[in-house]
Amino acid sequence: MLTFDDGPSAVQPDNPTETVLRTLSKNPYQSDIKAIFFTQTRAVNGGGTEYGRSLLKREVEKGHLLAFHTATPRHSNHRYLKEDEFNASLASGIADLTGITGIAPKLVRPPFWNYDARTLDTYHSHGLQMLLTDLSANDGIIYGINFSLTKHRNMRKMLLAARPHWCNNEMPAVDGVTPIVVTFHDINSYTASHLEEYLDILLDVAKELDIPVSEKPFYDNREELERAALARVVKDASNPPELPGIWNWFWSLFR
Repeated sequence: MLTFDDGPSAVQPDNPTETVLRTLSKNPYQSDIKAIFFTQTRAVNGGGTEYGRSLLKREVEKGHLLAFHTATPRHSNHRYLKEDEFNASLASGIADLTGITGIAPKLVRPPFWNYDARTLDTYHSHGLQMLLTDLSANDGIIYGINFSLTKHRNMRKMLLAARPHWCNNEMPAVDGVTPIVVTFHDINSYTASHLEEYLDILLDVAKELDIPVSEKPFYDNREELERAALARVVKDASNPPELPGIWNWFWSLFR
């Protein structure tokens, strides 16, 4: 299950979101892959621009699933928003996406992966279900350097950590397959230009770890994609799942 955070990008020319869409549509591994885009609907350098909104519409037209990330001008941490501001931002984002798709979004991913019982309850009160991830490209922070020399090693390490849960039937099967959630950031130009390589890596590490994949290894139907995603959402904050990378350790310092 391919997911992308923080977009759309409003960079021109060589827009990374457009590059991601082209690669998902046509690549050597599977044509017309559908992904979930966790969007920043009012970002000053993305979804809040006319160009960014046109990309959101294009994602829907191409059969992808739009979900909610933020509706603030910047990548605001929901835990640190005041209650009225938080609720207003959720209402705004839901309205933005409903205006584009005609249907209210069902999925949310918290910025910085940071949430608590309060924010999760507030998501639920707005009809949103929170989806985290099993694997991450760790490509969300861009400060001048945005390349990765450890793509294969990182993906293998994270899939290896998820494998026991799959082996023990702790991960739900939907439509006969177990959805493994993978996270990228479509605003990252390196990710966009290397997405085809990432697809190859995902298939390689699954083979290395003896995890069979479907005949079609990636989702190509929006309804099936959403159904699978809803089976993987976090229901409550009492038993938080492990996050990839340093995030569990980092946020434990602030609890």
